[in-house]
Amino acid sequence: MGLDKLNKVLEAELKYLKEKGVLKGEEDVITGIKPGENGYGPRYTIRGYENKEFLRMNSNSYLGLSLKKEVIEAEEEAARKYGTGPGAVRFISGTFLPHVELEQKLAQFHGKEAGMIFGSAYSTIMGILPSLIDGKTVVISDELNHNCIINAIRLSRPKDKKIYPHNDMDELESILRLISGSCKRVILVTDGIFSMRGDHAPLGEIAELAEVYGENFEEGIITIIDDSHGVGAFGKTGRGTTEYSGESRIDIIVATLGKALGVNGGYIVSDARVVEYLRERAPFYIYSNPITPAEASASIRALEILDSERGREMLSHLRNMSRRLKEGFTKLGFEVVEGEHPIVPLIIRDTKRTAELVNFLKENMILATGIKYPVVPRGSEEIRFQVSADHTEADIDYVLEVLGKFS
Repeated sequence: MGLDKLNKVLEAELKYLKEKGVLKGEEDVITGIKPGENGYGPRYTIRGYENKEFLRMNSNSYLGLSLKKEVIEAEEEAARKYGTGPGAVRFISGTFLPHVELEQKLAQFHGKEAGMIFGSAYSTIMGILPSLIDGKTVVISDELNHNCIINAIRLSRPKDKKIYPHNDMDELESILRLISGSCKRVILVTDGIFSMRGDHAPLGEIAELAEVYGENFEEGIITIIDDSHGVGAFGKTGRGTTEYSGESRIDIIVATLGKALGVNGGYIVSDARVVEYLRERAPFYIYSNPITPAEASASIRALEILDSERGREMLSHLRNMSRRLKEGFTKLGFEVVEGEHPIVPLIIRDTKRTAELVNFLKENMILATGIKYPVVPRGSEEIRFQVSADHTEADIDYVLEVLGKFS
């Protein structure tokens, strides 16, 4: 009864979102997965589409590790040993051996002193930025940074925030000159891979600017990247944008266990003192249960696969399939964004045509994500395809064959 008035307000807001074209609406519900066979990768069944099997081209599972037998077995074994949930936050009694082992392995993987896991990459950013930003800090952020960074900065209440045009290093340097001496600390934060475009931040130039201008601030410039789409999908050994860029000077790396590693959760790696401080100050870590011990064990096994010859073979196949798709788009006359990441945006530049093509793909049992105005500026509409190491040449060729029929 108390919600009657509120429900009218919410109904009006939902109607407004629908009219703007940003209402997400009913979700597709995956009801089953059919293993790959006869030269094709896995197919997915969806509620409401009986007797149809879909090719999933909109998943973040870049290596297909969530379906690997060893990863599943590691999670099952740990669940039998430790139960299905931690039962407490970390500082009370929620820290299990797999949590500690995973943090150590993540730090070693990235060549950092220490690691720290959270419930998700979103909560990682939301937890650490407000803990490192105060009223004497200026935050500098790329205009295309992920929503989690935007909201974490809002929550932080810095002295000031500066937004530079996407990957514009001249403007970034101008900002650093402008604010020199005006604050104690600068937090310079960027995505590693930008999720809507699949391009990457110029980390070498960012680190160089931070080094040159850091002397102008009492507490220096701290560089932070969210490489959730990079780790496990980018770089020769899957270490992400820092490896691809050959840049080791980034202070804090944030990433996820829920994309290429195929499990769940987020993490940071950095100096031991930074991690020690954040365990005491980051509210999303202190007051939230961690991922389950079983998820941590599955993540360890996924990381071991990634950091092996088998993992490098999977990454090589992933790059080959991404290249095959991108080259196929170009031959069909479509516009693409240059880059080697398995996010392959098909630039459409028209909202109506984007929606029509997404529907056409689904009619032909291909799942892909349309990004339309006003989520992106008018004229920047796209369909985001995401390649997985589970995809085969036959899968990629099928996508291209279907697109070739669209007019």
